[in-house]
Amino acid sequence: MLIKILLICLLALVVFSLFQALFIMIKNDENSPKMSKFLGRRLFFSAAVVLLLIILLLTGVITPHPRPY
Repeated sequence: MLIKILLICLLALVVFSLFQALFIMIKNDENSPKMSKFLGRRLFFSAAVVLLLIILLLTGVITPHPRPY
């Protein structure tokens, strides 16, 4: 259950970073942080989700559904 909560939190951070970058792009202020900072965070969180899923699958903590054929 803890794993699912962690994955949901990471995915929420991905969406949150994406919206932060959107607001920076719309605002277009020179003193605000660069949009690439927030997009880089989104990329990091997405990579963390994929890496965590691969590790959990390889260790057997989570199991995929059986193939239909």
